[in-house]
This record gives sequence, C-alpha cells and structure tokens, in this order.
Amino acid sequence: MTKQAATPEHSNQKKLIIGLTGGIGSGKSAVSERFKAAGIKVVDADYASRVVVEKGQPALAQIAEHFGADILQADGTLDRAALREKIFATLEERKWLEALLHPLINAYIFSELASAETPYAILENPLLFETGQSERCDRILVVDVPVEVQVQRVIARDNNPEAQVRSIIAAQISREDRLARADDVIVNDQDLDHLDRETARLHSQYLELAHADQ
Repeated sequence: MTKQAATPEHSNQKKLIIGLTGGIGSGKSAVSERFKAAGIKVVDADYASRVVVEKGQPALAQIAEHFGADILQADGTLDRAALREKIFATLEERKWLEALLHPLINAYIFSELASAETPYAILENPLLFETGQSERCDRILVVDVPVEVQVQRVIARDNNPEAQVRSIIAAQISREDRLARADDVIVNDQDLDHLDRETARLHSQYLELAHADQ
C-alpha cells in the first residue's frame, strides 16, 4: 500500500534528533544500519524524496501537469530519467521542482522523526547541511574518510570513472567544512569491528542524552 506523504502536524514534539551525514563512499549506510539494528528509528532523506512522488501522490500529478504526461511511465509512475533531463535543461525548471518538493520532503521527514517511538531518532542525509536540515537536528554525526578512500570505494562499488567520482565529491560540501560542523565523528577507514565499536559507543552516548532530556 502506498504511504501518503506526511504532514508536519507532529513536528513540534520534542525528540532528540541526530543528523547523520558524510561524503559519498564514507559509509553512512553502514552506520545507519547499525543504529537500526540497535532498535533506533532512522529516517532516510533519499527515501522521503521518493515517497512524495509515488503514484497517487498530489506532487506527481503536479509534475505531470507541469512537464507533460511523457514524464510518466506506462504504469503511471514517475520516469526519473526523463525528469532529470528536463530539470537539468534549465535552472528555472529545477527551481520549480525544488519549490514543489522540498516542503513536502521536509514535512514527511520531520513528521516521521517526531512520531518515532525510540529514545532518539536519526535523520540520514548526504546533503544535511546543503538542505538546511542540520538546523533541525540536536547533534550532527559525520562519517568521515580521507578523500582518496572515498574515490577508491566508489569506483569499486559503482564502477564509475575516477574523474566522475571526483566531480561528485567536489560538488558536495567540503570534508573540512563537514568536520567543522560535526558534534560527533566516526572515522570509517578501518575494519567492521571498529565500525561496530564506534556505533555502539555513540548509541550509548545518545541514549544517555535522550534520557537526560526527559
């Protein structure tokens, strides 16, 4: 069953929110999976961006009306490749889409976070700072690796050319800026045991903070 895009009706409820971010290839997903395994609610901004344009959502109808019916696939779902072509053709079209979707994405994300029944909740977003969502978080956890490690991991994972990977990294907020704005850092350049220990350490810390706020 398609989940309806959430409204911000719960957004003022107090909940300790940890913003989880990091550059491409840093291992954000591996970290978030460990928090999920510990029973913590994780809200994925990438998932939220897909939910709000699912078949049946008002935003999809508005997109089809604006760009034309050829933006839809035969089954009525969004043709993402076609949409990318249209929005990157002109800045105005990209801004139109952002103006439509960003409020809906934020509403979904913060409703999900506020309604979480876990002691604290995590917002996972590679663009946490760029979107301004970091301002709504109580603490920021950055998963960090050296740039050369990022490059090698992404090439191995996605089989992308090195120049393309470096271009993606350059388009994101710099490693230095990200670290300067972090409250907590996991340096993810060792083995999985190290990642397990670091995540468990922060989980204990966040539980203490959450209970202290109650």
